[in-house]
Amino acid sequence: MKNILFLFVIILFGCAENENKNKPDTSLLYAVVLGTAQDAGYPQAGCVRECCQNYYSFKTKKLNATSLGLVDVINRKLWLFEATPDFKEQWHTLQVEAHMKNKMYPDGIFVTHAHIGHYTGLMQLGREVMGAKNIPVYAMPRMAEYLTTNGPWSQLVSLNNISINPLHNDSTITISSNIKVTPFLVPHRDEYSETVGFKIESNNKKMLFIPDIDKWEKWNHSIVDEIKKVNIAFVDGTFYKDGELTGTSMKDVPHPFITESMNLFESLSAYEKKKIQFIHFNHTNPVIWDNAIQQKIISSGFNYATEGMKVDL
Repeated sequence: MKNILFLFVIILFGCAENENKNKPDTSLLYAVVLGTAQDAGYPQAGCVRECCQNYYSFKTKKLNATSLGLVDVINRKLWLFEATPDFKEQWHTLQVEAHMKNKMYPDGIFVTHAHIGHYTGLMQLGREVMGAKNIPVYAMPRMAEYLTTNGPWSQLVSLNNISINPLHNDSTITISSNIKVTPFLVPHRDEYSETVGFKIESNNKKMLFIPDIDKWEKWNHSIVDEIKKVNIAFVDGTFYKDGELTGTSMKDVPHPFITESMNLFESLSAYEKKKIQFIHFNHTNPVIWDNAIQQKIISSGFNYATEGMKVDL
């Protein structure tokens, strides 16, 4: 009788194992957050305020500039969204996270615009460092022209360290058998290039990435409607509220405050609110260190991005 019971248990576990093998592995395609801070990271150079002193007093940890990594395990491909000043740490993190430490170069880099936290990491691909060969850099027309005609970035092009792959507004490209990317123009301070957000689509899910934008009402799309079309939305959370900066009018950097966004999104259902992940935090943003502020965002039904978090696609 004991032998029969033992055999039954073995068969039962064997069936369960086979069933699990037949289930799709949700980690075969995913995004990983490689950074959550504004362009200059956290702490910021020259900052003597309490927000940065919290780091030097060991109360908070360093945050890298905002970036996403995209992992396609089946095709063994890795992409970066933004080439930040923290490129070397972020590329290493992505290699380790994806168990592709022997993969030397990204399969492509998507750049939103020409502010320092979003493209200057491209320098790491040059002959002084990685000496990369024809790494695809996906860029909009003005961004592409800026990289091609201004040193030192133009040297990356002339030496074939990078290859500019042109993007166009609302024009979808396919980068893998199961991944599509669509850039879309957003209002921002466009001194050197236009600014875009990205919609990243798999066969199963859609993700929105808008790290930088001016006030939501300046955009010719409804962010509320766009959130309803996707499964997760990483959106500009640069400042928590008005008054964070001293000596500078916040009208000169008109990002939507997190408090404004939460008010705008208040009418969304709990299901829709949970999609929202605030990201791109300025060093003055208390979301970085203030537990009460963090809990207020969570208790209001929203989320804030953290480095290392993974999102299955």
